[in-house]
Amino acid sequence: MNAEENLYRLPAEWEPQWGVLLTWPHEQTDWAPYLTDIVQTMTEMAREIVKHENLVIVAENPILVPEELREDKRVRLFSFTTDDTWARDHGPITLLTHDGSQPCWLDFKFNGWGNKFKADSDNLVPQKLWASCRLFSQDFLLKSQQDFVLEGGSIESDGQGTVFTTSQCLLAPERNQPLTKEELEAQLKHRLRVQRIVWLDHGNLIGDDTDGHIDTIVRPAPEDTLLYVGTDNPKDEQYADFQLLEKQLQDLRTADGRPYQLLKLPMPEPIFEDDGHRLPATYANFLILNEAVLVPIYGQHDNDQRALNTIQQAFPDRKMVPIDSRTIIRQHGAIHCLTMQIPQWKEESEK
Repeated sequence: MNAEENLYRLPAEWEPQWGVLLTWPHEQTDWAPYLTDIVQTMTEMAREIVKHENLVIVAENPILVPEELREDKRVRLFSFTTDDTWARDHGPITLLTHDGSQPCWLDFKFNGWGNKFKADSDNLVPQKLWASCRLFSQDFLLKSQQDFVLEGGSIESDGQGTVFTTSQCLLAPERNQPLTKEELEAQLKHRLRVQRIVWLDHGNLIGDDTDGHIDTIVRPAPEDTLLYVGTDNPKDEQYADFQLLEKQLQDLRTADGRPYQLLKLPMPEPIFEDDGHRLPATYANFLILNEAVLVPIYGQHDNDQRALNTIQQAFPDRKMVPIDSRTIIRQHGAIHCLTMQIPQWKEESEK
């Protein structure tokens, strides 16, 4: 790395946060058939977020944002044209200088998960937010990465120089071909300012539109802990693939050669859409906040409780907040997919 690259690091999600970005649903999105339900769910999420930190809302139709949020001093509301709501994948990825004094947004290209869906407007969200000049200090940098496709849900950082990702996503068609795996790894290290890329090769949820985002199956946590989705039910059609994922994690070592502490999340009982296709329900798609974790639940009491208890083990100092995600999963995502955290920087915290 050159001198400039050495200035920055990619924080872990559990480090202090300034706030969270949400992109609000509207009538022209795929949420239209159940717009009232998803607005209710996102309002519940927003209420929990502002208890702990700031909230940035991008809304094509701001009137759909409840008045209580529009008037909340912790909420910054912007009206931009948007295609959909998945802020994890079209939102900026934030680096911090090692002393924490300067944030830098990386604005990667978002092309609708390999040109599966319309995404031109969502791809402009980071640039429009930054250009507004109403959120951050003047030294808040934006670095365009529009020559490289990368979704926030496809990477997870331990904050110590390791990024976790999946080969099935980053090597999927219409992302960054014809780059090889080795070339992609070099690009990730360079752009994200990290030293190690861990590639996972199994655990693709049925019904997933993203080609296997890491945040649906494996999430790092403090103390070299990995939370991961698994199943011991051989009748589940995903059983063999997730057994291979579990074995790969058991064999995995930290940067200094130690095994990870593994915490196994349950696989939700299958949830199907009206047309019979299985939805990619997962407990791994939780959102870490300052002092809390928003955890997706699916109306499955035993599994829901097991997931809450397991995530609590990884974050013993945070409150577990269950969020019914049965509406979110109808569009093949969950809580983490709808959000993007913005890390805290030193200037703001010392004011």
